[in-house]
Amino acid sequence: MLAVTVAHLVAAMLAPALVRTIGRRAFLALALLPAATTVWAFTLYPDVRDGGTVTSVVEWVPALGLELAFAVGTLQWVMLLIVAGIGTLVMTYCAWYFKDGTPGLTIFATSFTAFVGAMLGLVLANDLLVLFVFWELTTIFSFLLIGFEPTKRASRLAAMQALIVTTLGGLVMFVGMLMLGAAAGTFRITEILADPPSGTSVTVAVLLLLVGAVSKSAIFPFHFWLPGAMAAPTPVSAYLHAASMVKAGIYLVALLAPAFSTVPGWHLSLLTLGTATMLIGGWRALRQNDIKLLLAFGTVSQLGFLTVVFAIGSRTAALAGLAVLLGHALFKATLFLVVGIVDKQTGTRDLHELSGVGRKMPAVAVAAVIAGASMAGIPPVLGWVGKETVFAGLVELAHGETAGVHAAAGWAVLVGLVAGSALTVGYTIRFLWGAFAAKPGVAPTAVKAPHPAFTVSPVLLAALSLGLGFAGALLTTTFAPYADELPAGAHEEYLALWHGLGLPLWLSVSAVVVGAALFLAREPLCRFQARMAPRASAEGAYRLGMRTVDRVAVEVTGSFQRGSVATYLAVIIITVLVLPGYGAIQALRDPTLDIQLIGADRFAQPIIGAVIVAAALATVRSRRRLRAVILAGVTGYGCALLFLVQGAPDIAITQVLVETVCLVVFVLVLRRLPDYFTNRPLTRQRFWRMGLAAATGVGAAAFMVVAAAARTATPISDAFPEASVDFAYGYNIVNTTLVDIRAWDTMGEIAVLVVAATGVASLIFLDTRMSGIRRVADVPYPAGVEKQPTRPGRRVWLPGPRTLSPERRSIIFEVVTRLIFHVIMVFAIYLLIAGHNQPGGGFAAGMVTGLALMIRYLAGGRYELDEAAPIDAGILIGTGLFIAAASGLAPMAFGGLPQQTADYYLDLGFLGEPHLVSSIFFDIGVYLVVVGLILDLLRTFGSRLDRQILRAERDGSGGSRGDQVAEAGRKGAVV
Repeated sequence: MLAVTVAHLVAAMLAPALVRTIGRRAFLALALLPAATTVWAFTLYPDVRDGGTVTSVVEWVPALGLELAFAVGTLQWVMLLIVAGIGTLVMTYCAWYFKDGTPGLTIFATSFTAFVGAMLGLVLANDLLVLFVFWELTTIFSFLLIGFEPTKRASRLAAMQALIVTTLGGLVMFVGMLMLGAAAGTFRITEILADPPSGTSVTVAVLLLLVGAVSKSAIFPFHFWLPGAMAAPTPVSAYLHAASMVKAGIYLVALLAPAFSTVPGWHLSLLTLGTATMLIGGWRALRQNDIKLLLAFGTVSQLGFLTVVFAIGSRTAALAGLAVLLGHALFKATLFLVVGIVDKQTGTRDLHELSGVGRKMPAVAVAAVIAGASMAGIPPVLGWVGKETVFAGLVELAHGETAGVHAAAGWAVLVGLVAGSALTVGYTIRFLWGAFAAKPGVAPTAVKAPHPAFTVSPVLLAALSLGLGFAGALLTTTFAPYADELPAGAHEEYLALWHGLGLPLWLSVSAVVVGAALFLAREPLCRFQARMAPRASAEGAYRLGMRTVDRVAVEVTGSFQRGSVATYLAVIIITVLVLPGYGAIQALRDPTLDIQLIGADRFAQPIIGAVIVAAALATVRSRRRLRAVILAGVTGYGCALLFLVQGAPDIAITQVLVETVCLVVFVLVLRRLPDYFTNRPLTRQRFWRMGLAAATGVGAAAFMVVAAAARTATPISDAFPEASVDFAYGYNIVNTTLVDIRAWDTMGEIAVLVVAATGVASLIFLDTRMSGIRRVADVPYPAGVEKQPTRPGRRVWLPGPRTLSPERRSIIFEVVTRLIFHVIMVFAIYLLIAGHNQPGGGFAAGMVTGLALMIRYLAGGRYELDEAAPIDAGILIGTGLFIAAASGLAPMAFGGLPQQTADYYLDLGFLGEPHLVSSIFFDIGVYLVVVGLILDLLRTFGSRLDRQILRAERDGSGGSRGDQVAEAGRKGAVV
C-alpha cells in the first residue's frame, strides 16, 4: 500500500521529463499508474467482501514508535476505486483537453499526479498522524492546481482562499487527532474504532475532527471556497468535485460514524449544517448562468446531502451513503468533463449563448442526460437507487428509530432534504436545457466536432452510472460489511430500483414534480432570487476577515518595524533580560545553589581575557568604522584563543573562520558607509544604551553562573566518547556529535542557514541570482586597457584582474593568490574528509572554501568570482540541503534508522586501507550549504556593490569618491 502511494509521487517527479518528451500524451502514460491501482483494488475484493480488512505496516522511526500504517476495509475499498478509477479517466481526458505547449503544463502534470497519490495515501492511511500528512498534502496540491494560471487574479484568489480555509480546518482537526490518540492510547485508526474511548475529551476531539471534515468538504459556513475553485481547469474541477479533496471530509465522517455517531453534538452539528448546505447550494445553483459554476454550487448541495446521510448513523443510511457516494462520483465527474468538452468546442459556458449543442454532439449530450438523471435521482440509474434508500433512512430518522435524534428533528431533516432534492432536480434540468437544448430566439452555437477519444471518459462514466443502477443486489452485498457496523432499523433495507409504493417513493416523486416546476418558473424565480439576495454572506465574512488581518498586520508592522536596528536590538535584549533574567535572579536567591567561581586554571586565560576587554573598550571608543570592525574582530579571535587553550581546536578553528568571514563582509559593506561614526555629544539616549549594554553583560554572566551551578544530573555528553566510536565510528567527538549523535540538530541549523541565505537574496537581489553571473570572456575590457592575447588551447587562470583598471590591480596580491588558492582548497578538502577523526568537518571546510573564493574576488573583482564559481548560489544551497536530507533518510532503504551511520574499510593494497563512513555525505551537504551561503554574501555585498560604485562613477554622482571607497574597501579587506 505504501508502494502505491510512493509510486504516484515518483511518477509526479518524472512527469516533467515526460511532458517535455512527448507533450500532452504524457497524461496517457501517467494514467497507467492509477489504472494499475484500480486493477489492484479489484484484487482486494475477496479479502474485504465479507468484512475483512487488509493491513500493512512499515516501520518508520521505531525508537519513537512511528509507523506508516495502512488498511483497506469496505469503506476504503470503495474510496480507492473512486480515487484511482476516476483519476485514470480524468488523466486520459487531459491528453485531449490540453494542447502541446500550454503554459504550466509541466507543473500541472506533476501536481495532478501527486494529487492522486496524496488522496490515495489519505484513503489508505490507518494512522491518524499519517492521515493528517496526506490530508495536508491534498490541500497543497489542490492549491497548485486551482492556481494553475497564476497570472489571473481570480485563480490566485481562489487558490489562496481554498488553501486558507482548508488549512485552518486541518489544523483544528490535528488538535482533535492528538486528543483522540491520547485518550485512546494509540493513533491506529482500526484500533480506535474497534474500542472507541469515551469522555469529555473524546467528545471535544471528535467535534474538532468534524471541523476539519466540514471545512474540507465545503460544508456551511465553509461552503464558499468550492465554487471559487472553478477557476481551475475543468479536469481539476472534475477530479476535485468527484473523487478527491471534498470527498476527504465525507470520508472522515463516514469513517468515524460507526464508533462516534452517538457522541454529543454529532447529530446536532452535522445534520443541521448538512441540511443547510444542501439548501444553500441548491438555491444558488438555480440562478447560475455559467454551467460550470452551476455544477459547482450543485456539488456544494450534494456534499451537504452526503454529510447528512453518513451522519445519521444507521445501517440503512450507511448503505445508502455508499451508494450515493459512488453515484455522486460518477455523475459529477461525467458532468464536469462534459462541461469541458462544451467549453472547448464552443468557446463559451454561458447557457444563454448555448443553443442546439445537443444535436451536434449527441454522444456527449446522452452522457450528460444519464449523469443528470443520476444527480436528480431519476430511474433507472445509480443516483435513483441511492436516493430511494436515503429516503428510507430519513423515514427511520423521522420515526425516532435513530438514537440521539428526536422525532421532530428527524422530520425537519427529512423535509429539508426533500426540498433540497427538489432544488437538485430544478438545477439539473436547467443545466441540461442550458447546455444542450435549442433555444428559441438564440442562434445555433457553432460547434467544432470533438475528437472521439475526447468523449471516451464521460461516456464511460455515464455508462457505469446506468449499469450500476441495475446492480442493486451486488452493491448491497458489497456495501453490507460497512453498513452492518451501524445499528439496523425496524426493516433491513437493501439497494434496488424498486422498493414498492412506500413513503420514500412518494417523496422522490414529489421532489421531481416540484423540481420541474422550479425550472418552468425559472425566470421569475431568478428575479426573485436577485431581489432577495442577502447582503451578508460567508464569503463576505471571509473577505472582511482577511482584510482585517491584512490591516492589523500593516499596523503592527508599522508600529514595531521602524527601520531602526538599535530599536530591534533593544527590544530583543530587554526581552532576554526581563524573562530569563527574572529566572536567574530567583535561582541566585536559592541558598542551595552551589556557586564555585574559579579565576583561571591556565596562565594564558587572564592575558587573553585582558586583550578581549581592551579590544571591546577600544571598539566602543573608536570613531572610525573600519577600526571598530577590526577591534571587534580582535574580541572574536580572542575567544578562539580561549577555546584553543581549553583544548577545543574544532571550536577554535570554526570561531577563527567565522570571524574572518564576518570581518571581510563587514569591510565590503563599509565601502558604502561613511568613514566615521557621528560625533554627537552624549545624550540621554546614549546613556540608556550604555546601561542596557552593561545590564546585558551582567545578565549573560549570571546566566552562565546559574547554568553551571544548577547542574546536578550527569551530563548526557559523558556518553559521547563511547558513542562516538561505537555508533559513529569516529574519534573526533565534536564532529561525530554534529553529524551522527545529534545530526537532527545540525539538520535544523543548516536549514536556518538556508533561510538566512534566502532572506539575503530576497532582500538584496531584485532579479534572479543567475542574472548577475558573467564570465570574463563576455566582459569588455576597461577603456585604455588592451586585451592580452592568449595562445590557442590555453586557458588563463585568474583572468579577472585583466578586467580591472590598472589603478585597481594589486600585482602582489595576484601573485599571492596564485600561490595559495589551490593550497587553501586542498586544505578545505582535507578538513572535509579528515573531520571525522581530526579537527575539521563540513562546516569548517565550507568556510575555508568560502575564504578561498573571497581571495579570488579580492584579487580579480566580481568577474573573477564568477569565473571561480559560475554557479547559482541557490543551486549549491539547495543541493547541499538535499544531500544532507537524503543521506539521513538513506539508511531506511536498507532497514536502518534515519541518520544511522555505516562504515566500510576500502582495501587499496599498498596505499593502505582507508576507513570510510556514510556520514561523510551529510558533511558534504553541510559543506555545500556553507559555500553557497558565502557565495551569496560575496555576490550581494561584493559584486552588487561594485556595480553600484561603478554606476555612480558613470553617472558623475561621486565617481572619485566611489573610486576611493572601492579602493579603500579592497585594501582594507586585503589587510
